[in-house]
Amino acid sequence: METPILGVSGRAEATRPAPRVPLGELVFALLMLALGVFALVGVFTIHVPVGVKAGPTIFPLFVSIILLGSAVAVLVNVLRGKRAEVEEGEDIDPDAKTDWLTIAKIVGAVVAHLLLIDIIGWAPAASVLFGVVAWALGATRWWLAFVIGLVVSLVIQVVFGGLMGLSLPWGPALGWLGEVF
Repeated sequence: METPILGVSGRAEATRPAPRVPLGELVFALLMLALGVFALVGVFTIHVPVGVKAGPTIFPLFVSIILLGSAVAVLVNVLRGKRAEVEEGEDIDPDAKTDWLTIAKIVGAVVAHLLLIDIIGWAPAASVLFGVVAWALGATRWWLAFVIGLVVSLVIQVVFGGLMGLSLPWGPALGWLGEVF
């Protein structure tokens, strides 16, 4: 559908395509909004211990509010027809095909992480996730990625699970470490 452009004389001089809401951007904005609502509802289902001033809901509430605010801003801009300009310096080949194998490896690693947390503990499962994602993205020294993942996940496990008391399962291999903290 063409929309006439009115000139100085008030007559139609040229036509341009009528503005359309880009479906992909609209779906993205609505999914962000739904995720924000889901996260906000989830915040109110978190058990807060009695007598705790700054409980475990502070950070999730902050993230939920930021997510909702961002979603509303994107949705308003999409509905107004504002689109970001394509960056000229972008080093992306628009004709390149999606590497579905890499995506499948990463999704598989996330699913494996979720399934392994209760079986082997959070830190070893996070190490597997880190290593597999690094390998899927082309790390040449994949074994080093697993070692780095293990070190980082152990530090996170001790700080958040041991010292701050968050629920990160230690697992059978690290159960003794949970008793220390």
